[in-house]
Amino acid sequence: MGVVEAEALHGAVEALAGSLQPHVATAFFVFSACTVALAALLAVVRLRPPWWCDCTVCEAYLTASWAGEFDNLCDWYAHLLRTSPAQTVHVHVLRNVLTANPVTVDHVLRARFDNYPKGAPFSAILADFLGRGIFNVDGDAWLFQRKLAAAELASPALRAFAARVVASELRCRLIPLLHSASREGNGKVLDLQDVFRRFAFDSICKISFGLDPGCLELSMPVSTLVEAFDTASTLSARRATVPMQIIWRLKRFLNVGDERKLRDAVRLVDALAAEVIRQRRKLGGAATGSDLLSRFMGSIDDDKYLRDIVVSFMLAGRDTIASALTAFFLLLSDHPEVATAIRDEVARVTGDGNRTMAATFDKLKDMHYVHAAMYESMRLFPPVQFDSKFAAGDDTLPDGTVVAKGTRVTYHAYAMGRMESVWGPDCAEFRPERWLRDGRFVPESPYRYPVFQAGVRVCIGKELALMEMKAVIVAVVRSFDIEAIARSSRRPKFAPGLTATFAGGLPVRVRRRRARASGHNPPI
Repeated sequence: MGVVEAEALHGAVEALAGSLQPHVATAFFVFSACTVALAALLAVVRLRPPWWCDCTVCEAYLTASWAGEFDNLCDWYAHLLRTSPAQTVHVHVLRNVLTANPVTVDHVLRARFDNYPKGAPFSAILADFLGRGIFNVDGDAWLFQRKLAAAELASPALRAFAARVVASELRCRLIPLLHSASREGNGKVLDLQDVFRRFAFDSICKISFGLDPGCLELSMPVSTLVEAFDTASTLSARRATVPMQIIWRLKRFLNVGDERKLRDAVRLVDALAAEVIRQRRKLGGAATGSDLLSRFMGSIDDDKYLRDIVVSFMLAGRDTIASALTAFFLLLSDHPEVATAIRDEVARVTGDGNRTMAATFDKLKDMHYVHAAMYESMRLFPPVQFDSKFAAGDDTLPDGTVVAKGTRVTYHAYAMGRMESVWGPDCAEFRPERWLRDGRFVPESPYRYPVFQAGVRVCIGKELALMEMKAVIVAVVRSFDIEAIARSSRRPKFAPGLTATFAGGLPVRVRRRRARASGHNPPI
């Protein structure tokens, strides 16, 4: 290149740089201004002046003064609902009507179901994480997935497949892991919440996708996927606590703070879901698989849609089951008499302390006390503490509360389990007997006990979840004593998330039970 050409090129570069400089400066100025505006907005929000509403409830929420008396937001809500004559409270700054009134729950979930869909605001909050999955859509999209999933979950072949998966996870992983922990003496402390999350994740991946992530190996670190899944769940839930959606939307637009972390986590979840689908297609998809994904592939070709279904089933099959089991064993640690009653029933129903695990599975349906204890545990600690709908049109609730179009209406299952008006003066007590009549389990109205939702949107995976949880309870309780360390069911502390998770986990000591003369303690 000649000198003249080099000088010309240099001049062109300088000219280009000169022409871009104002644009770069403008872009930098706009970004800086947005950052300063966001910082100012967040500073104002942190000060929490009650300029949206000056009622005591809104002021307490905005200033977080409720935290001086209550360990968890859900406990404060439960207190408000107990002291409300209508068991309904309006948090105006959130445009949220909360209720613990069974009549109102019936109104929202059944009588006026068409007026209370999930709604666009709720879908927007979870859209990045759950996409068009069954838990985040309404109308035809929801109905299509529900019909398809209900037909598959009711299949005897799938139920038999799921039972084999759970039995294998118990026999080959969970029980040996607990047995190993019990042999290490009193110094061995296990986070039972982490164990159940790993167990449930392995199980749902096998049942739903036919793949084994092998999480229930405590020598292995938690996979990147599991961490990303937990992060996405926590940060998505945090969006719902912000008084104004513009705050998290602006942070998402600028890709800063929690929204940047959420985007990174969702990207990892997307990558795993894509790999799961790719592997299933590679193995032959619907032609060979017994798992749910293989069955869905027979009706759905859109991989993005399949991704959303994959993530929804992971959320439902891992987090809710792990939450329910963790709370159950925390309560059992405080109530050893319930553990004794469970062992007596297992021995009586199986008829022989040496029954195999497969034979015990066949008898689960006859264990009414186990079923009652599980329901009682979820009454006090529902895996999903509350659920929300958005009013499609103006309405008046049975208690007289006026609901404007677009208002969020939340039924609070956690609070309902602590209402004397619903469960009587012993509502705070863990008493499985309240579910039994002449020794047989008798369910309550789902509008008093909306743990599995109720009405048209009642949980379609309920029976599968109950089977898995009962199998775990029977297998663990008959062979081990679980002692919670520095944890009590009286003062739980929850971590933020879409499902109830205990902050700090559930540290326990595991002790192998000695075989009794009656043979009530069967081998693994």
